[in-house]
Amino acid sequence: MDWDQFDLNPKVIAALKKADIKSIKEVLNLSGADLQRLMKLSSADIQCLQKTVSLTLRKNSMLTALQLYQDKDHLTSQHQKLSLGCSVLDTLLKGGIPLVGITELAGESSAGKTQISLQLCLCVQYPYKYGGLESGAVYICTEDVFPSKRLQQLIDQQHKLRADVPAEIVQKIKFGNSIFVEHAADLDTFHNCITKRISLLLTRGMVRLVVIDSIAALFRCEFGVSDSVMKARYLQTFGAQLHSLSTRFRTPIMCINQVTDAVSESEAAQCGCSVVDNRVSPALGITWANQLLMRLMVSRISQPGVASHHTGSVRTLRVVFAPHLPPSSCYYTVKLEGVKGIK
Repeated sequence: MDWDQFDLNPKVIAALKKADIKSIKEVLNLSGADLQRLMKLSSADIQCLQKTVSLTLRKNSMLTALQLYQDKDHLTSQHQKLSLGCSVLDTLLKGGIPLVGITELAGESSAGKTQISLQLCLCVQYPYKYGGLESGAVYICTEDVFPSKRLQQLIDQQHKLRADVPAEIVQKIKFGNSIFVEHAADLDTFHNCITKRISLLLTRGMVRLVVIDSIAALFRCEFGVSDSVMKARYLQTFGAQLHSLSTRFRTPIMCINQVTDAVSESEAAQCGCSVVDNRVSPALGITWANQLLMRLMVSRISQPGVASHHTGSVRTLRVVFAPHLPPSSCYYTVKLEGVKGIK
């Protein structure tokens, strides 16, 4: 790196060379205190250095509304999506999971929530060209043990699921090395996890996907009926913290949620569900629903006309609400190689 090309004080350039700092990446990876110690400069000089090198990485300091509308390269968060690794599912979601915002995946037991989440943890590691984000994932377990055996099955079968990706690219990706597993059985541990450990992984660029399995388990035993106000405050706090992480690092947040019986039309309507179609609604109520960008529901309902052509149980993935999608659905199955939509 030729530091003389930068608009920096000569003593800062000399200090960079003396400290043997050779790239912008090294500058940005070090904290201000570490740079001060290595370069023996004042705090003001270090701040000026960090600001200067950061600006060189930004092509445009701001975008106008017209530029956003004419965004032909799809560089903004509104256009970029994380693929689910299946063309049918991606078509339903107009490309996949949005990069900014909280996406909820709700459904009954054995509906395929964890299967989809594990598949996303692998999809995020693919190159941008194939719908990935070229980074890892962090999987936060709040109740069950992480399904490591199933993950290994999916890794071994990636060449079958992702036939659209050249075999040499699939072989080069070390899938298991980029999935970080955290366990948080209570609210305090979860808070520490998302504010410190997850934030650190995101800051270092090691992950670009956060999966929480499941969000409802944290609140199921902690609060009684009389603690609804306190529960709502916690939900709003966690929602704000997750939104902050997603926005700062342009990282999709996938929250798995459980379902409860919908006892009335009004309760089901609050969550965007129909009592006639399905007598369950996502847990945690309207307070949590207001934190979401997109709500997806999965169900394991037998469809005779579809199931007759496919082995295994047929499931349904339904878009309940999203700002960019109409209510819609598709069928899918869970196979050895992963989740596959049915055309």
